[in-house]
Amino acid sequence: MSSHNGSSNGKVVPAAFPPPVDPQKEFIKHGLDAEDELIEVGVAIVGGGTAGLACANRLLQLLGDDPETMERLGEVPVAVIEKAKTCGGHNLSGAVMRPGPLEELFPDVTREQWRKEGFAFGEVTKESVYMLTGAKTKLSVPIPAVPNFKNHGNEVVSVSALARFQQRQAEEGGAYVLTETSATQLIVEDGKVVGVRSGDKGRGKDGEPLGNFEPGTDMKAQAVVLAEGCWGHLTGAAIREFDLAAGREPQVWELGVKEVWKVTKPLDRVIHTFVQPWPLKVAAKYGQLGGTWIYPMKDEKTGDDLVSIGFVVDLNYRDATTSAHDLLQTFKTHPLVRKILEGGERIAWGAKALPGGGYWSMPKLSMPGAVLVGDAGGMVDTAALKGVHHCIKSGMLAAESIYAALKRGSSDLSDYEEAVENSSIGKELWEVRNTRQAFQKGFLVGSMLAGPSIMSKGKVPPGRQEWHRDDAEPMFVGNTKERYPKPDGKYTFDKLSSVFITGNATRDDAPNHIRVQKHVPREIAETWRWMCPAGVYEIPDDAPEKGEVDVIVNYTNCVQCGAITAKGGRLTTPEGGDGPLYPNTCPARSPAAAWAGATRPPTPCYLP
Repeated sequence: MSSHNGSSNGKVVPAAFPPPVDPQKEFIKHGLDAEDELIEVGVAIVGGGTAGLACANRLLQLLGDDPETMERLGEVPVAVIEKAKTCGGHNLSGAVMRPGPLEELFPDVTREQWRKEGFAFGEVTKESVYMLTGAKTKLSVPIPAVPNFKNHGNEVVSVSALARFQQRQAEEGGAYVLTETSATQLIVEDGKVVGVRSGDKGRGKDGEPLGNFEPGTDMKAQAVVLAEGCWGHLTGAAIREFDLAAGREPQVWELGVKEVWKVTKPLDRVIHTFVQPWPLKVAAKYGQLGGTWIYPMKDEKTGDDLVSIGFVVDLNYRDATTSAHDLLQTFKTHPLVRKILEGGERIAWGAKALPGGGYWSMPKLSMPGAVLVGDAGGMVDTAALKGVHHCIKSGMLAAESIYAALKRGSSDLSDYEEAVENSSIGKELWEVRNTRQAFQKGFLVGSMLAGPSIMSKGKVPPGRQEWHRDDAEPMFVGNTKERYPKPDGKYTFDKLSSVFITGNATRDDAPNHIRVQKHVPREIAETWRWMCPAGVYEIPDDAPEKGEVDVIVNYTNCVQCGAITAKGGRLTTPEGGDGPLYPNTCPARSPAAAWAGATRPPTPCYLP
């Protein structure tokens, strides 16, 4: 590969145009500030999603029975650092969750109470799987043929609402939840993680301090939990600093775009579809793989019937015009979907990347003084579209490991890795360890090998199957875009109107948090332009059709999905409070209260 001409065997690859960023130099801070200039906390948890909050709650349960250790942790025994305006504000998933870990975490809360709390919508009793064979045709796939899609008995949940429920429980247990606070540096001293630094607030476009400037602060901690989600800002730096990916397969990524609709009649089942040969391509040269979901939900407070619908696409594709957002709009034109949504109203939209490598791509999960949990550790079963229960379980296991280390006065958290391996997380991911790698050779090859792998619980094919980096795929400007419908603003939508309803409140004069090269081959620029669900990347109208072009970065549109990191760029942490606000049935705060000080108008209060 040549970074000079951006080619691999004569083809253009995103990896040849790395982002201008040095994660270790910029995001690892060696040494703490003076004692009178820092804040001391017991355990610092970076990320207020399901994994981080499960860790906080489990740790506080253990500390609640051990007042001596609680007292030793000081005035702030557990601090949760969340960059969004509220916990769950950046969480996006219309999930069908395996209920076991959440029942284990809160044994006194019944599933019926989950629904009354507003984060759960009912047990799955019916389900269907289809293969879309064309724009108007489909084939029914029997569930026994695809056991990975068996969801009977699982619970439909809103992850953003679940996070807010967990936040309330954690605060009642004694946690300090610091929202609108970015963690911008991991603090390392003598080879051990000793804290994190919060980001500055109130800087202008060029980094200059504005009138409301507030400098960041070192937070010294006896243990740090990285629960940032999909290979977050500090997680990536920690992986490099402590060589946590040594001997592992590279991580690969997927991008999901979803909408929530208020519908005229209730959907009675969970639906998944295979989207090849339509709307994705079968031919191996396109490198495409994806799927969809349609989940029923009901707002217990209003009585509204809701539907979560989404499209997820693997990011190792080669056709630069592949767009998860536009593929979702295309999917909605199929008669299967139209009969569900027709007469309804779109009330929410969002996008998020997720780790797709599974077992072989999981990094080492501990380092001196810190651990990785949930998506930060790559704990997603993409064969079954499951990860929420792994997030919760990993947070609980991390808490138990940290508690044991605190008791013995140690920073060694390596027993957490063994606990994960021996838990439902390790066992479930091991069984699908070789299921999806073959799809990198094309849909047909992957289809022939995926079934035996699932049925044999990973024994066929044998051994360890390799992954190839998403940014090493050669890109070309293909014709996938020709299938996309023209947005009508009522049933199909463009990207910018979709971003508007996320509640994205990034300041127009905020510093740029996206790192990409801004003069790249047309194939790379087109990749970024089509891939980004928020319309962040533009190509000037007068740019040449071939050769190198300039890239315009509209970073204030960004919904922080993270996909750019997979295809040659880097998403870094924005100022705390910036980005989307993904809510779901917000009884605790009125729209006006939720949007006090926001620069954009209120949006409908729905989005799992």
